[in-house]
Amino acid sequence: MNEDEMRKRLEVLRIEHRDLDAAIDALTAAGSIDQLQIARLKKRKLKLKDQMALIEDYLIPDIIA
Repeated sequence: MNEDEMRKRLEVLRIEHRDLDAAIDALTAAGSIDQLQIARLKKRKLKLKDQMALIEDYLIPDIIA
């Protein structure tokens, strides 16, 4: 996967992360009693965050001062 593909993948992950956040907020605001579904969405959101961090770490090199 080259750098451009990684940047595109990162953007897709960010969009999905925002969508999951909105879905969790909507379910919570609606008073959903399906805590299992909310927990699954939160777990998926955390996985996306980990994937985004890996890609960002690769794209942004460490600078030693």
